[in-house]
Amino acid sequence: MRRYLLFAALTLSGPAPAQVTLPDLSSSFQALSRKVNASVVKVVAVGYRVLEEDESDEPGLSAKQQSSGSGVILDGGGYVVTNAHVVLGAQRVNVTLPAPQRPTGRTMHAEIVGLDLETDVALLKLPMHGLPALTLADSDKVEQGQVVLAFGSPMGLDNSVTMGVVSSTARQLKPDDSMVYIQTDAPINPGSSGGPLVDALGRVIGINTLIMSQSGGSEGIGFAVPSNVVASVVEQLKNRGRVLRGEIEVVAQTITDTLADALRLSPRAGVLLADVDDDSGAARAGLKVGDIVLTLNGKPVENARQFNVAVSLNAPGSKVTLEIARAGKNHTIPVEVVEKPDHERFTAMASRAENLVTEFGIFGLDVNDDVLQEYPDLRKKKGVMVASRNADGPILEEEFKTGDVIYSVNDRPVTGIESLRQIIKKLHSGDPVAVQVERGGHLRYLAFELP
Repeated sequence: MRRYLLFAALTLSGPAPAQVTLPDLSSSFQALSRKVNASVVKVVAVGYRVLEEDESDEPGLSAKQQSSGSGVILDGGGYVVTNAHVVLGAQRVNVTLPAPQRPTGRTMHAEIVGLDLETDVALLKLPMHGLPALTLADSDKVEQGQVVLAFGSPMGLDNSVTMGVVSSTARQLKPDDSMVYIQTDAPINPGSSGGPLVDALGRVIGINTLIMSQSGGSEGIGFAVPSNVVASVVEQLKNRGRVLRGEIEVVAQTITDTLADALRLSPRAGVLLADVDDDSGAARAGLKVGDIVLTLNGKPVENARQFNVAVSLNAPGSKVTLEIARAGKNHTIPVEVVEKPDHERFTAMASRAENLVTEFGIFGLDVNDDVLQEYPDLRKKKGVMVASRNADGPILEEEFKTGDVIYSVNDRPVTGIESLRQIIKKLHSGDPVAVQVERGGHLRYLAFELP
């Protein structure tokens, strides 16, 4: 019996013959798996995480956890990419390297270089060099129907691989979501987060990050962060430890047929400016609520996501040129780009062991220039901001809230985490404590006995 399959371009070396035998096809996948598996790692993080809305009614509540996921080596110098949610709040991160010749791989401690919650990408650094690294493909060239393989450690099962196709090249989960994903039907399960989605040449086209599921397991709807986004985020995390994004302080909405009909918009292309901050460069440049943005730096604007992403790629301090339609006339308006606030990074920074104040059951951040830049109206310029509460912490008579800023304890000034710890160190269990905090712009005291 002839065993032939009509597959094209599925070998590692380039285009395949028109007819490929089943053993040849199997061999090509085996070679591909060996190549990719050498660069896929298991990531285990122990630390704290902020509970989700369905887990707690209180915002900013943190609990101790151990989480596991996957990662991929993208730089032989020891750099590993994984998902931010895998290592968020980690006290310690261990990475297990693959070892085909041994039952288990070599496990070592990894440093968190930085993480970006918006894209769910984190960069780790291992104390090793000469590691086998995969290359990133150009995700803009990925096509629907393209054969892909997903690698990772689902349910803790190391070095697993699944196969599927690209279901969509640019999937938005919400209409005006700033993130866009590669959708695949390659099975992705819990534990595969952070593993690579690769093409038939073993190049990384995305980092597996989430699934849609009614059962909790894979139902053929998985999503990966596109490799071009990963490349940009990784470069910034390497250089400065965080990601800077630009904005022009407007709210852009995709023009749907319903919106266009209701507001009698003309033209119906572009994006609608639903809001323009009064005290912003956009307002000073002349942008107004109701303007329709047609182009950004000469390129047509199709929807709000594309607009926001295109703006965010511009460095703060630079300018973008918008062509807008207003009252039947077109105008060209240059607008200065400013740095987009990243409030979530404070939660990421403070959910670690060094920020835990056990006696108060909080994770705190020193009030420094970064905090003051985001909260310029604080009553004092020194103190400790409560970034989140510890779900495993003591029950106090008066609880702290996320966003509280601690200024003193029993009238002793608090200038930072270390000074707060020194004050608490001199107290004893059962001692009365009066903590001066700023909450919502007002000063007040929280009084309780030290646990």
